[in-house]
Amino acid sequence: MSAFFHYLRRRTGILTLAVLATLAACGFNIFSDQDDVNLGRQLDAQIRSNPGEYPILRGRPDVKQYVEGIVRTVLASPEVKKKDIYPYTVEIINDDKTINAFCTPGGYIYVYTGLLKFLDNEASLAGVLGHEIAHAELRHATKRITAAYGVQIALAIALGENPTLLEQIASNLFVNLGFLKNSRDDEEEADNSSMLYLRSTPYYPGAIRYFFDKILEQKGSRGGALERLLSTHPLPRDRVENVENTMKKWNLPPPTEANLFSARYLKFKRNLP
Repeated sequence: MSAFFHYLRRRTGILTLAVLATLAACGFNIFSDQDDVNLGRQLDAQIRSNPGEYPILRGRPDVKQYVEGIVRTVLASPEVKKKDIYPYTVEIINDDKTINAFCTPGGYIYVYTGLLKFLDNEASLAGVLGHEIAHAELRHATKRITAAYGVQIALAIALGENPTLLEQIASNLFVNLGFLKNSRDDEEEADNSSMLYLRSTPYYPGAIRYFFDKILEQKGSRGGALERLLSTHPLPRDRVENVENTMKKWNLPPPTEANLFSARYLKFKRNLP
């Protein structure tokens, strides 16, 4: 959006904060796609510099390659629009106690080994990865930053008047990645997009539903293992019902091994560290 504001300033010389505040409240994003990439790159550098909290899996390139292959399959969907803009990188975090995945602005994806061991088929992992890709595509994080940091600060970044502000925001996000917490509306929108992406892949489009089922089944017994996931990805009943309704609307037939890839996934799980 930076070019738009430069144009508006040249044409009118006026940028009313009241108008911008109204736009921000309506979910308007004052950042550009390149701002998202820059913010994600800075967060990626900070994550890599903190192995105590984010221990990147080393010495097992096969695990990363497996997950990257699924991501590439999802990105091949014509419904993914920014794959030539965002880098869409993948890293595996070696933490079996955390069942989670997250994606920073600009498409930097992180998957915990705890999540890989929690799932039962490849299609469900594809559904989760599609969900994270959707958060980047829909730019949920920088929309929230626009609203949370205030229009004046966001505008200074968008117009390049204070480039260090983006670094400061990245640092604040790194200290508290809970800021990446998604609203219920964001989660439902990402679920819908994930299913749409998978619809043009070999994967069963409704496979994320089995991920939800397992969370609900084990929510009381897994304790903190699911706590971080649910803190950033709330799972109310209406979110589950939304996926179920989409599956019914699309009249999806029951899944088969040919689109769940359970056997292939279980073989992958047995070889995890």
